[in-house]
Amino acid sequence: MRVLITGAQGQVGQELIRLAPADFTIMGFGSNELDISNPRQVVSRIGEFKPQLIINAAAYTAVDKAETDSERAYAVNAKGAENLAASAAALGIPLLHISTDYVFSGDASAPYKETDSTGPTGVYGASKLAGELAVAKQCAQHVIMRTSWVFGAQGNNFLKTMLRLAQTRDVLSVVADQHGCPTSAASIAKALWSLASHYRNNGNLNWGTYHFSNTPATTWHGFAEEIFSQAVALKILAKASQVNPISTQDYPTPARRPAWSVMDCSLIEEKLSITQSDWRDELREMLKEMAI
Repeated sequence: MRVLITGAQGQVGQELIRLAPADFTIMGFGSNELDISNPRQVVSRIGEFKPQLIINAAAYTAVDKAETDSERAYAVNAKGAENLAASAAALGIPLLHISTDYVFSGDASAPYKETDSTGPTGVYGASKLAGELAVAKQCAQHVIMRTSWVFGAQGNNFLKTMLRLAQTRDVLSVVADQHGCPTSAASIAKALWSLASHYRNNGNLNWGTYHFSNTPATTWHGFAEEIFSQAVALKILAKASQVNPISTQDYPTPARRPAWSVMDCSLIEEKLSITQSDWRDELREMLKEMAI
């Protein structure tokens, strides 16, 4: 099966390339090779490669910058998703699309279900929600996978930031009142390839919107402490920085972060047989690879 991957230079995109099963023929495009906000480029690239399935890992993910760069955020996250969905529909092929917990307000206290009301509080979340709506409208054969707190060995993310800061700071202050589930880019890639394999073998999937993250829930403060603990154990860091808990109010940002990003992932297991892994195990494997 021929699979076209957008956002191939991003965290998840690189893992999709690295973990691609041998029996798939893949073509990965970074944003410098395929700007998904450009409909002509989308039609041209897809026409050249003639994929049988598209995985969209491209996104504008600069959450704070999006507040003053909304035009570009919507161009990529909304219009870009729409362009891919329209092309997929025209060819009669599926689109697997990655979305985010930021489509919710973050005001809940129980894990979000797919049927819960959305209510993004910033441009990033709003643009991603617009992308979801466009995908669902344009392409009947779609899976929208909402995920959260993505970390990986590649790209910019919380894990990489903590490891970098620990090199020069003995004490760090990290937000302790935002709750969510760290999710490795590798586990997202594996889940997407599992869906692609199922579609190739069966010619169908239970299309729709699903939640996928690693487990269990934690805070950014708890995530940081675990990063340092494992990094020291694996001798990536000589010693762990002290991590002091602070509130969201103590660390103001241009975009409001959800206080609650925990999602109920039971539906994707029930309908698509995708199970959650422990992010601490995912972190350990990733750090081991980084230490080699």
